[in-house]
Amino acid sequence: MIYNPSALPPGVSPSLFEVLYRVCTDQISLFPPWEDISVTKILFCTLNTHKIDMEKLLGGQIGLEDFIFAHVKGIKKEVEVHKSEDALGLTITDNGAGYAFIKRIRDGSVADKVKVICVGDHIECVNGHNIVGTRHYEVARMLKDLPRDKSFTLKLVEPMKAFEMLEPRSKGGKPGNENKVGTGRSTLRLRSKGPATVEDEPTEFDEKAIKKVDDLLESYMGIRDTELAATMVEVGRDKMNPDEFAMALDETLGDFAFPDEFVFDVWGAIGDAKQGRL
Repeated sequence: MIYNPSALPPGVSPSLFEVLYRVCTDQISLFPPWEDISVTKILFCTLNTHKIDMEKLLGGQIGLEDFIFAHVKGIKKEVEVHKSEDALGLTITDNGAGYAFIKRIRDGSVADKVKVICVGDHIECVNGHNIVGTRHYEVARMLKDLPRDKSFTLKLVEPMKAFEMLEPRSKGGKPGNENKVGTGRSTLRLRSKGPATVEDEPTEFDEKAIKKVDDLLESYMGIRDTELAATMVEVGRDKMNPDEFAMALDETLGDFAFPDEFVFDVWGAIGDAKQGRL
């Protein structure tokens, strides 16, 4: 299931949902070929590789020459896990459309010892409670709050495995391709609200600040979300002090209820990136 943003019909300026989701028909359109697949089957998307590579997840920006591979639901599985430690060693993210999935498993952790649990697995149920539609930070909190030295049950859905003989697509298109769009130095910025826009590639400040904030999200909350990290960096870009940043963050992302210590560390990371200390 492959989508190429440079193959959009002339005059189309897609929003995030217009690119990935045909809301009215509940379909995703793929260019080329012009096939359709139900939105509810898609777990996540990767850029320029068919492999389950969490470093290649589709985020808020894509290059105009990138290809998007949609990973759809595969085999369902159920596993009982004994929580012998406070932390399970899972990093959770989500696709923004109701499916939380495993982005990372820490070596030697409780989850790592349960070999049926894999990176890319969608967490469908915890102890029989369906969590489809629950955001990643809520799932991470739910798993963290499970009692220690007790067993619990996970229902997982692994991504369908296909194209195992394919190689990842190399950077850039074929030389002399007349349908090539742009110079390769621009990206299509996708937003959940509002139209997509073509922008310059992220600056060194953006890349380093977003990576550091994403690391802090994992450390404090057990999630990774580059789009959320990018939003936080954008909020803090022109703020003059941590109090001003905290107020703006609360206005923009108040639903997350970030702890004060985390907000202070994010402000420090943005400041370090501005000063070239990252």
